[in-house]
Amino acid sequence: MARGDIIPPHVTRTPSTARLAQLAHLTGPQYVLLAGSFLIPLGSFAVLPFMSVLLHQRLGIGLGTVGVVLAVASFVQFSGGVVGAAVAERIGLQRTMLLALVIRTAGFAGFLPGLGHPAAAVTALFLVSCGAALYLPANKAYLLHRVEEEQRPLLLSASSSALNAGIALGPLAAAPFVLSASMGLFTAVTVLFAAVTAGHALLPVEHPERGPEETEDGDGADRPPPHGEGRDQARDSRDSARAGLPVLPFAITVLSVYVFMFFQHYLAVYAVPRTSTVFYGLVLAVYAALLVVAQPLLSDWIARLPYTRALLLGFAALALGMGTLAVGSPTTILAGALLICLGEIVLFLKNDLEALARSPRPPAVVFGRQRLAAGIGAFVSGIAGGEGYALAERTGHPGLFWTAVAVQCALLPPLLLRFLRRRHPCTTANSDHPAAAPTH
Repeated sequence: MARGDIIPPHVTRTPSTARLAQLAHLTGPQYVLLAGSFLIPLGSFAVLPFMSVLLHQRLGIGLGTVGVVLAVASFVQFSGGVVGAAVAERIGLQRTMLLALVIRTAGFAGFLPGLGHPAAAVTALFLVSCGAALYLPANKAYLLHRVEEEQRPLLLSASSSALNAGIALGPLAAAPFVLSASMGLFTAVTVLFAAVTAGHALLPVEHPERGPEETEDGDGADRPPPHGEGRDQARDSRDSARAGLPVLPFAITVLSVYVFMFFQHYLAVYAVPRTSTVFYGLVLAVYAALLVVAQPLLSDWIARLPYTRALLLGFAALALGMGTLAVGSPTTILAGALLICLGEIVLFLKNDLEALARSPRPPAVVFGRQRLAAGIGAFVSGIAGGEGYALAERTGHPGLFWTAVAVQCALLPPLLLRFLRRRHPCTTANSDHPAAAPTH
């Protein structure tokens, strides 16, 4: 038990109040990161969920081209996390976050001239994606820097809740202005990101993690490099760590993001014509509010949940949600979104925890690889989704698009697990058990 967290004998603390008490003992930098996790999506999701509508309706880009643009931007944003992890190892976590925010601020500023020029708008979108690619692995690694293993689920879920609180307010606040006052909206987002960048500049540069070869009374900085057999063993250890990719969480993340990004990219063009931008913003707000409340409360349960059972629950919720969207009424659009939210709560947190538990690499590298997996899934989803949704629209039944996604949610996970069990039996041998504690 942490200092200052003594529970009087007459007080019974429930699991939820215990989690709140743990949040009350976070460090100053952790509070800053959680505040940033709210403000960054607040600004981003005032714009990005409407990007397909802006590119298609305002700038006149065809849906097929919009799908390719969103696919490439998503691939850059997610897979660029590997580059972000490498940059973080090179220059440090705090400096990487600061560089990323400067790039992302420049991207949102670039939308101002881009509102009348498709090429400038696409360039600005890619700058925003590059900034996100650099920022997210360093952000998660800084948040988990030198914390106890049992705190990780709570911190990751708290970060996700802060992020989704921003997601909840961003679209709802911006919906009335996206098409009618785009210039003012992008100006406000640019100013917000400039302020967040200034706040990150005040964060302390993190101290390096102490490796296993370092003694308790020294940081190893003055230790001479190993020679002979010791040097060969150190090199072999580093090469083994670099090769230690957790195949199962990586592959499941690819699939999870692949099916989820159909919802992320194409709900706007489906829901807005059937309802309104305000209703669409409300759907995203309710969706995010559920994430904010439920994910921290369920984080310990998700961490203990056997991986196979988590996959079953998560993909079943996604399949039911996508099938519900196919009906196309306001009520079913909201209900489908909430079911998809439940799938996201389970799958995304569990995949990150499994990847941390199964890899010997530092957290920034693990999160970078997870972002690469997400990038692959988002890229394939964007390419397939643009043409797929256009085809469904041409038939006069856009709901068929969501039915096809629901079928994929039901069929692809067992096929992927069967394939992995044949190709990599050792990677799935313990998938029915909760992940062991990470070793790094």
